[in-house]
Amino acid sequence: MHRRRLPIGIQTFAKIREADHYYVDKTGFIRRLIDEGSQYFLSRPRRFGKSLLIDTIAELFAGNEPLFRGLLIHPGWDWTTRYAVIRISFGGGVLQSRAHLDARIVDLLRINRETLGVTVHPDLDVAGAFGELIRQAHAATGQRVVVLVDEYDKPILDNLHDHDTARTMRDGLRNLYSVIKDNDAHIRFAFLTGVSKFSKASLFSGLNNLKDITVDARYSALCGYTEQDVDSVFAPELDGLDRDQIRAWYNGYNWTGEAVYNPFDLLLLFDAREFRTWWFETGTPTFLVDLLTQRGFFTPRLAHLRADEALLSAFDVDHLAPEALLWQTGYLTFTGSRQMGARREYTLSYPNLEVESALNDSLAKALIGEPGQVSELASRLYDVLVVGDLDALRLHVESLFAAIPHQWHTANPIAHYEGYYASVFYSHLAALGLDLAAEDATQLGRIDLRLKFNARIWLFEFKVVELAPEGRALQQIKDRGYADKYRALGQPIHLIGIEFSRERRTLVGFETETL
Repeated sequence: MHRRRLPIGIQTFAKIREADHYYVDKTGFIRRLIDEGSQYFLSRPRRFGKSLLIDTIAELFAGNEPLFRGLLIHPGWDWTTRYAVIRISFGGGVLQSRAHLDARIVDLLRINRETLGVTVHPDLDVAGAFGELIRQAHAATGQRVVVLVDEYDKPILDNLHDHDTARTMRDGLRNLYSVIKDNDAHIRFAFLTGVSKFSKASLFSGLNNLKDITVDARYSALCGYTEQDVDSVFAPELDGLDRDQIRAWYNGYNWTGEAVYNPFDLLLLFDAREFRTWWFETGTPTFLVDLLTQRGFFTPRLAHLRADEALLSAFDVDHLAPEALLWQTGYLTFTGSRQMGARREYTLSYPNLEVESALNDSLAKALIGEPGQVSELASRLYDVLVVGDLDALRLHVESLFAAIPHQWHTANPIAHYEGYYASVFYSHLAALGLDLAAEDATQLGRIDLRLKFNARIWLFEFKVVELAPEGRALQQIKDRGYADKYRALGQPIHLIGIEFSRERRTLVGFETETL
């Protein structure tokens, strides 16, 4: 098998095709898009190959035939016709005001004018100049133009911590994108892509001719690598790596169709031959973690979240639904859906082990308020679970909650909601990346937490009480027969009831029983 170069960080189609890099052929999808429509929008998480997709489309319409030899689209494409391609990307730098945004747009339009060799009246505003560029390019070539926008939302996302600035960025971008609809007669193909899926009312007001293919089973694998891609294209890289481990760590992203791997993760894995949280490490979601903790989000819900279509599509500066933000940024993905009358409901969960472990590690550090101590406690927890010592586990849980600074309770509202204690323990445990299930269903109810590890079963139930322990947590596990579904495994089953005091804001009860 011929080993090729790994296209790590390369977003330029020509570089990949000209220098013997691995390339996963997405041109069949592109052909379908062009045949079935003309203006599209796609949302995908960061580092999923969106920029490479945009560049591939640009090279196709520019008629660079040699780059496409041997690919699916080559035989059926008319290489004699070339189109003017207008490219806009907000991927570089951070813009922090409307003036900076408008200046960047003016510069991007200048670059396109010079590339296409057309002239635009110098006194036009941003929208006028963009429209004139489209019309002049059409007139110069005799062919309708292609408009490609990459990282369409980045100026907004970079300023989500400052709502006023984010709103002005949204208004500036709306001013730009509205030009696309007004010039439909001059456009052969338009494609906008980014991380977020802003509601059409907020950012694409009036731009109702964009077809949103974000949640379209036919295009679920438009970006990312499928199982078949890994086994065929990257077959030379698989030797010495556990295929099941690759799947558990990095596969699982799904947009109601075929599941895919994050390309960035796989390329770094093949390069370093080491399993790490490659994708997560490139952009720790500080804003997301802050939002979840400030709103008292019950972190065990992350493993099995339900949300309707309207909620997931309602993302906007003035309405940042945690569910929409988690999904759009790639920390949760679709695991199922159902139609309920006129309402479409989705279930979401972590796509894979990397995201589950790394996200909960960040959440545990934010919930506890002592990042350095949380890392040390995670190491201790693993050692306790390896030996299966319940007394040591009790001492560990006491240490975990004792590590939370007193001022954290008094000054931070997140420590006051009922689910706080269960969230702390869940994220602390989930950060280890073990076989953990929240709200595991049985015949008589749902177990708060189920852990399978080291040939043992651990069943956890949490209760918030007043001042003194009441023993209800352990009793509920026994009364409802939560352990019954695991008896056939023939492994030790640990029943653990944990109770927290609402008034004292600390652990007050820890009872165990082993079957």
